Amino acid sequence: MNRREILLASAALSLIGTGAQAAEAPYSWATIPFGGGGYVDGFLYHPKAPNILYTRTDIGGMYRYDFATKSWIALLDHLGHDEADLMGVLSMAIDPSDPNKVYAACGLYLADWAGKGAILRSNDQGKTWQKTALDIKVGGNSDGRGSGDRLVVDPKDGNVLWYGSNQDGLWKSTDGGKSFGKVNGPATHLSLVLIDPVSGAIFAGGYDAKAGLFVSSDKGATWQPVDGTPAQMPQHAVFAADGSLYVTFAHGDGKNVVNPSYATQGGVWKRDPSGKWREISPIKPVGGASFGFSGIDVGPDGTVVVSTLNRWWPGDDVFVSRDGGGTWIALEDKSKHDASSYPWLISYLKGQDKMGHWISDVKINPFNGDEMIYGTGYGLWMSENLTKAGTGETVRFAFNIKDLEETATIQMTSPTGGAVVLAALGDVGGAAWDDLTVTPSTGLFAPASDTNYSVDYGGQAPAFVARTTNSGNHGMYSEDAGASWTAFPASPYRRPADGQPWKGSGIINVSAKATSLLWVPEKEGAYYSTDKGRTWKESAGWPLGRDQGLTPISDKVADGVFYVHDRFAGNILISVDHGATFKPIVSGLPKVEGWQSAQLAVMPTRMRDLWFAAPYGLLHSRDADSAMSQVKDVDVAWCVGFGAAKVKDGYPAVYLAGKVNGKEGLWRSDDEGKSWVRINDDAHQFGSFRAIAGDPLEWGTLYIAPHGRGLLVGKPG
Repeated sequence: MNRREILLASAALSLIGTGAQAAEAPYSWATIPFGGGGYVDGFLYHPKAPNILYTRTDIGGMYRYDFATKSWIALLDHLGHDEADLMGVLSMAIDPSDPNKVYAACGLYLADWAGKGAILRSNDQGKTWQKTALDIKVGGNSDGRGSGDRLVVDPKDGNVLWYGSNQDGLWKSTDGGKSFGKVNGPATHLSLVLIDPVSGAIFAGGYDAKAGLFVSSDKGATWQPVDGTPAQMPQHAVFAADGSLYVTFAHGDGKNVVNPSYATQGGVWKRDPSGKWREISPIKPVGGASFGFSGIDVGPDGTVVVSTLNRWWPGDDVFVSRDGGGTWIALEDKSKHDASSYPWLISYLKGQDKMGHWISDVKINPFNGDEMIYGTGYGLWMSENLTKAGTGETVRFAFNIKDLEETATIQMTSPTGGAVVLAALGDVGGAAWDDLTVTPSTGLFAPASDTNYSVDYGGQAPAFVARTTNSGNHGMYSEDAGASWTAFPASPYRRPADGQPWKGSGIINVSAKATSLLWVPEKEGAYYSTDKGRTWKESAGWPLGRDQGLTPISDKVADGVFYVHDRFAGNILISVDHGATFKPIVSGLPKVEGWQSAQLAVMPTRMRDLWFAAPYGLLHSRDADSAMSQVKDVDVAWCVGFGAAKVKDGYPAVYLAGKVNGKEGLWRSDDEGKSWVRINDDAHQFGSFRAIAGDPLEWGTLYIAPHGRGLLVGKPG
């Protein structure tokens, strides 16, 4: 890892070559490539216009595919902090008569504490959006999110849209999505809505006390169960060119709301043009097997594809039929999935070539029968020669995930040396980046199938890196900036007893010279080690009895100094003896509720220089012994980070995600918070942030970790 050495040598030239005028322009933003990593649960091709393909994710927004560059364009980055829940996309819809129109039903959760959802509509393929607020919640990251689509445009009248909600019945718009009203429907909980393009009949999937497929032949005035279909939750449905209707079903034992991990039974059913229903499942969950079916589509030549759901052994598969479901070809044993460009994925798959898990949706390009796309719990695959299935030729799949980064970043930082960026990621490990243009290889946090909860480095010894993970001893360290890793010999983490709720491995800090470590397992006290994790002792004076964990930080200049904000008592505590004891140094801060964000941060190049981002603004103390002062003009602070100074020996740049003088944005201050420059624009707000970090060696460069959007780097325009 030598990019830092190059930057150190050229740092002075970088500062000289960056003019103040250019810095005032909004930043340009680029993806830091990791490669997928999240649940991709839906796809939509336009049926009449070529080269229009959309995908939705459960927490990371919506994308349009650029066929020329084989990359994805994020469509919801305009959403700000207060609309971040709309990054969860439950359903998409296109207008069959207008290739420029696209719609999305957005929202994250259904619980009482969750925000309400919205229908977004666009007249330019997602470049710009208009919002229709709903008075109900939308569960883009809730159980059953892989089914659908629930939102549909009437193929005979583009002003009419139907929306089948998670838990609030059927809704209708007659003005092109500008407003929606609740109408009579077949069920309270709906899984899909589909309109027969010939007869106009409306089909809907319901899963109240009795799940099943329903139909209305009078524009939604009345509904009847569809005779001949199972009492299970419809997952997806599609009409073939000959009028045949195909429907997949899945059901969980005692659960009608089908999470991808719940389905235990299901089938594939077909209504032929004469109206007769029959089951055409390629395989059945019999003899102790447990799975359902989800994705289904019909290609331009009549090819039918369908996916299993929750078939944990021997694994989910996609089946192909050339005769309308009479016979089927299983693809897994006849396919090759090329993961070579993504080292993390090779580790994640453990060397196996499998179709993947949580295959909720599968679609065939209506203009190219060789191109089939399907999603998994870790990304998406796209076939290159589907028409060769069953001919003896291998069906090739590419992991076409460029610029679709749905990784859930838990912690991210830019060290003072060694790696350029360190990030702990949910479900897929994390990485140490040396080259920001490629997915890391030697810097992977293996195994890539783990969740990593934190990562930290020694400010004066940046080659020493530590992280917490959810396997083994739950913690590892590196002495070569993340190139190789060693498990801690011992761990203070205590695995929950049987029947107790799971808890994460928590936060770990490295002291400035890497002579000590501080580890706070979730919902426990703090423990410190001065022998690289061979032994751990409990810290004295640590706030206890809290249901939610506290996040410590380490001073990056003064060795053995750690801090923590006690959000419940309104105190900041310090340890000056390598974590052995903690005592309050700042008191009287307003308490921060558990649902509110607050971040204590330390300037990495200055001793005991603390900043505090809170719902009531930004606070600063230069020496950690004096009272923290309010930074003027900052109304709300969500995240704070630091980077190289603009001028030699000047105060480092301070970066802020928050509101300054009432305006939301990403901000930079080059004069210790006396003035601020907004460095993003309204088209690049990125929802909510898990972390931001300036580059300590390159002025103006900012790394951000929006929730569900992976990592991005911004540079002055």
